[in-house]
Amino acid sequence: MATLYGVFRSRASRPIWLLYELGEEFTHVPVIQAYRLPQASAPDAPFNTTSADFLKVNPQGQIPAWVEGDLTLTESLAITNHIARTRGGDLAAQTPAEQALIDQWTLLAVTAVETPALEILNVQGAGGDKTPEGQGAIAINAEKLRRPLKRLEAHLAGHSHLVADRFTVADLNLAECLRYAQGHPSLLAEFPAVKTWLETCQSRPAFQRMWAARMAEPA
Repeated sequence: MATLYGVFRSRASRPIWLLYELGEEFTHVPVIQAYRLPQASAPDAPFNTTSADFLKVNPQGQIPAWVEGDLTLTESLAITNHIARTRGGDLAAQTPAEQALIDQWTLLAVTAVETPALEILNVQGAGGDKTPEGQGAIAINAEKLRRPLKRLEAHLAGHSHLVADRFTVADLNLAECLRYAQGHPSLLAEFPAVKTWLETCQSRPAFQRMWAARMAEPA
């Protein structure tokens, strides 16, 4: 059985959501980010990203990590795409063209969406949205998101999902990256088809199951 290392409040949420979609059994080893611990090096600290045993799994000291036999993967979207290719059913590509489209939307998620969306989340989380500097940073990153969101809006105006008008791992990958920007007060309202698509993705039972577990986990 494959093993996933990482906590729900991390990018491990992505493969966990997919595994829940597929009903796949897996071993889950909670590994917390060291920066979330007051004393990560203390002997009684939880299993974390600086623990010697975890660094044997991923010397980079980041989560999630996926171990399946001799294969170890340490990038969340590589993990989701691998899980989909090997056991994904309808959530995976059915043709080479669909695989190319899944790759395209996954790369857009990580290159054009994730970083500015995460910047918005981080500024808001630190209370920066209440300062002129923080508001400026949010505005800059929202503007960076408008270009990929315009493209996504145009696609979703005529399609229910990203690939073949069905929910696939491409939707999951992009939805999880865009989720970071959902706290922006008005950005997604500018793109109603994107907003509807994202809410549809997040209404799925597997997402709701993952999210409930995430919310139950200590912040």
